[in-house]
Amino acid sequence: MNFSLERVLKLPKNFITKERFHLHRDNSPIYKKSHQRIAVAVYFFCLGLSFASWASRIPDIKASLRLSEALLGTLLLALPAGQMLTLPFSGRIVARYGSKITLGIAFVFYAFSLTNLGLAKEAWQLALALFAMGVSGNLCNISVNTQAVSVEKLYGRSILASFHGVWSTAGFSGALIGLLMISLKLTPYQHFWIIALFGISATLIANRFMTESATTAPAAQAEAKPSFLSKPPKIILQLGLIGFCCMASEGTMFDWSGVYFQKIVKAEGELIPLGYASFMIMMAIGRFTGDKLQQRFGRQRMLQLNGLLISTGLAIAIFFPNIITATIGFIIVGFGVSSVVPIVYSTAGKLGNMAPSIALAGVSGISYLGFLLGPPLIGFVAELTDLRFSFGMISVLGLLIAIFVPRIQAFK
Repeated sequence: MNFSLERVLKLPKNFITKERFHLHRDNSPIYKKSHQRIAVAVYFFCLGLSFASWASRIPDIKASLRLSEALLGTLLLALPAGQMLTLPFSGRIVARYGSKITLGIAFVFYAFSLTNLGLAKEAWQLALALFAMGVSGNLCNISVNTQAVSVEKLYGRSILASFHGVWSTAGFSGALIGLLMISLKLTPYQHFWIIALFGISATLIANRFMTESATTAPAAQAEAKPSFLSKPPKIILQLGLIGFCCMASEGTMFDWSGVYFQKIVKAEGELIPLGYASFMIMMAIGRFTGDKLQQRFGRQRMLQLNGLLISTGLAIAIFFPNIITATIGFIIVGFGVSSVVPIVYSTAGKLGNMAPSIALAGVSGISYLGFLLGPPLIGFVAELTDLRFSFGMISVLGLLIAIFVPRIQAFK
C-alpha cells in the first residue's frame, strides 16, 4: 500500500518535488525556492540602500566636520581598509558558522555602523565608524553572495546578476531618499536611523526564509583552508584577475565620470552628472537582463562581449568627447561591466573543490583591489598626461578581459 505524503495530504500526484520545494538538511521549515530568492534579494536591496544613504550625505558630513578634500579622501580609505583586512578571515567565518547566521548578525552591525557615521564629531570618529562599516560590510558581502550562489543552484540556471541588479536599484532609491531627507532638513544621524531600522526589520523577516548554503565535502574543505601567506589556487587568481579588470573600470566610472564630463566633454551645470547617470542606469538594466543573455550565449562569450563593450564604450568617449557620443560611450560601458562580477562570483561559488564562501572571499579580495587601485591610478596618470590617456588605460583592461577569458578552463 502506498502511504506517500501526497496521498495522506490528498494532494495531486508528484505535487511535492525537489523542483517545487527545498528541504533543509537540519529538518527546519520547508520554503519555496522563490521565497528564498526574495529573501536574498531583500538583503541585497538593504545593503545597497544603506551604502547609498551614506554616500548621499557625504557632503553634509564633510561640511559639519569641516574636512578638506584631502582629509576626506584619506578618511574614506578607512571603509575599504576594513573590508580588505577581514577578507582573509571572512570566508572561513562564513564556512564555519554558515552564511545565514553570519549574514543576519553582520547586517545588524552594518546598520549600526551606518548610524554611527551620523554621530561622528571628530575626523577619527568618522574613520573608526567607516572601518567598522567596512568590516561588517565585507562579512555581509561574502555571506549574501554565498546565499545567492546557493539559491542559483536550486534554480539550476543563472540568476546571480539579477541580485546585483537589485543592489543597483537600491543605489538609485538611496540617492532619491537622501534628497528627500535633505529637503525635510533631517540630520544624517536621523536619516541613517530610519534606514537602519527599516533594514533591520526587513532582513530579520527575510532571514527566516533563507537556507544554509551548500557546503563542500570535508576533504574539499580541508583543501580550502590555506595559511594566511599561502598562494591562492590558480583558478582563484584567474577569476580574480577578470574581476580586477572589471572593478577597476567600474570604480573609474563611479569616481571620475563626472570629472570627465566636466573637463573633457565640457558639459555644463546640470549635464555634468549625465555620464554617471547613464552608466548607472544601463548597468542596472544589464544586470536584470544579464542572466538570460548568459543562458543564451554562455559564460565565455558573454564575458568576451562584456570586455569588448567596456573597451569600445571608453574608446568612443575618448575619441569623440562631445555630450552625445560620450553619453553613448558611457551607456555601452555600463552594459559592459554589468554582468562580469556576477558571472565571476557565480563561477567561484560552484568550483566544488572548496567552500563557496572561501572561494568568493579569495576572488572578491583580488577583484576589489581593482576598485581601490583604479581610481587613484587614473588621477596619477591624468596628472602626468591627461584624463583621456588615463581612460585609455582602463579601455585596455576591457580588452584584457576579452583576451584572457578563453584561457580559463572554468568558463569552457
